[in-house]
Amino acid sequence: MPNTLFLSALFFIFIPFISSTNSTINSSCPLDFTYLQTFPWYTQDCRVGGDPKVCCQTLRSLLGMGLSNYLKKTSNFYLPTPESASSCLTLFQSKLAAFSITLPLVPSCFNSSNELLNQPTSCAGIRTIKDWSEKAGPLTQLDSSCQGDMSRLTQCSSCLDAGMKITSQLVSLAPNSTKCFYFAIFYAAGIVNHFGAEDSRAAACILGIPLASDQDFDKKRSHDSIFKLVFGLFGALFGVLVVIGLICLYRMWHKKRKEKEFHDKFVSSVRSQVSPNVGATWYRVAELERATEGFSPKNFIGQGGYGVVYKGSFANGSVVAIKQITEDLESMRDEEFCNEVEIISKIRHRNLLPLRGCCVASDGLKGTRRYLVYDYMPNGSLSDHLFNHGKKLTWPQRKNIILDVAKGLAYLHYGVKPAIYHRDIKTTNILLDSEMKARVADFGMAKQSVEGQSHLTTRVAGTYGYLAPEYALYGQLTEKSDVYSFGIVILETMSGKKVLDTSNPSSPLIADFAWDSVKSGNMDAIFDESIRDEGPKGIMERFVRVGILCAHVMVALRPTMAQALKMLEGDIDIPKLQNRPLPFIHESFRSSSWRSISTSTPSSKTSTGSSKASTSRMAI
Repeated sequence: MPNTLFLSALFFIFIPFISSTNSTINSSCPLDFTYLQTFPWYTQDCRVGGDPKVCCQTLRSLLGMGLSNYLKKTSNFYLPTPESASSCLTLFQSKLAAFSITLPLVPSCFNSSNELLNQPTSCAGIRTIKDWSEKAGPLTQLDSSCQGDMSRLTQCSSCLDAGMKITSQLVSLAPNSTKCFYFAIFYAAGIVNHFGAEDSRAAACILGIPLASDQDFDKKRSHDSIFKLVFGLFGALFGVLVVIGLICLYRMWHKKRKEKEFHDKFVSSVRSQVSPNVGATWYRVAELERATEGFSPKNFIGQGGYGVVYKGSFANGSVVAIKQITEDLESMRDEEFCNEVEIISKIRHRNLLPLRGCCVASDGLKGTRRYLVYDYMPNGSLSDHLFNHGKKLTWPQRKNIILDVAKGLAYLHYGVKPAIYHRDIKTTNILLDSEMKARVADFGMAKQSVEGQSHLTTRVAGTYGYLAPEYALYGQLTEKSDVYSFGIVILETMSGKKVLDTSNPSSPLIADFAWDSVKSGNMDAIFDESIRDEGPKGIMERFVRVGILCAHVMVALRPTMAQALKMLEGDIDIPKLQNRPLPFIHESFRSSSWRSISTSTPSSKTSTGSSKASTSRMAI
């Protein structure tokens, strides 16, 4: 019943036709008809001997699938120009030729080309998704009724009812509207349904496309009956083999059960190492798989040093970033994983990215897996905005970001006991929320201080260019190791330049470049061109001087994070900048002593943005 009503509604969609030459079809038509070869639609009605009326209904529905995909891709209902409408119809006809379908589309199935244009009179002035939200509301009954599996009769019927209701609502706004139901169809198939318009279940219910599997059911059932008969006749001959097979299956099942017990014991062991009062939520793998649609590539955000990150949406509507740790057990042991969970779970500060939860799983097929779940940061990382040559940050934005990072680090050093040293402060680990507020992320390398010790001696970990010299050379970790990295971040933010220019091996580090510019009286050379004339020079110069001071080679001359924050806010004076040792250049970092240090390199840019596992949307 629902399928028939949807099919009948689509029967009245008018499709334009204006002839175009073959040489311009692909370039002017924005619709992709590749699905005609991959989607299992029933073609017999359009072949010789088929019913032309039924064929036209099917072809209209198939074209509706392309318009639904176009809506999802561009947020536009229907096509923009008469030329594009004409070329799409010509291309559609040429694609049908591969199925030996010779039925002329005009005038057999389609009418005026103007019917397919994106016109404001079609439905209450709606032309885009934004218009739809304004007219129909941000959340309609379609959004809840047309999701998921449309093969169930009740689900499909509920989706149809919702389509009728929203149509009535839109028509009441503009009684002369003629296409509101088609708008609802495209929106339900292209936007609402999680599986998309090309999913056979959604296409059959919402678009009313007849499927080959439905038409061939009787034929398939006949083949199944023959198979069962043959299997029954020859079953006795293979009785011994069946018994042997059952024995083998039992042994395999028994082995898998033992493996499952082993993996369950492993998961329980890891969870038992985490303190029970840790505030993080323990998720099940099934929950994370549903949130990411099976860790679908379309939800992939990026990849960094310790794993890959996917965007996910839970059933309650919350959007998260899920990091799947890919390091093996030798390089990131379970004790370290648990330690990281406990450290992050203790942190509660508006400028630090909180951990929402974690997950540990193990099975014979995929082995041991560990996940960390964070809040989703829609504006990516500071690195994205500084170095990706898009829209530049304004001076107020840069100022607020630097202050936010300073407050977050000051909290790590003084707001929790024992203090936490981040060890990997860099622009890719500073994420920006929807209001462009900065949050320090990626605590995979964080270390807690030890009571009564002035420094920790530890294996060096961090990112090339951001490591404090005493930590990189001798493994001596103090709170001022983070201060050094923070100074580099200040200078990168103010200048728009990276910590080092990898294309020029002889170029100095950004701290040495900034010091040389200040010493020569050419402070403007440090500022990014986009902000040179934007902010008050005195405050901008103060930020640069604090950055140089924080990134000083000598530990004793660096301020603490608390002092650096007060200097940035103008609460205390900045000491006179002391001379620096000879500049560090790239070749210095390639010396034999430097190569012996275990460091990680900045992640390169990946799909969806950058090294967006730690750099975009959440930290790696």
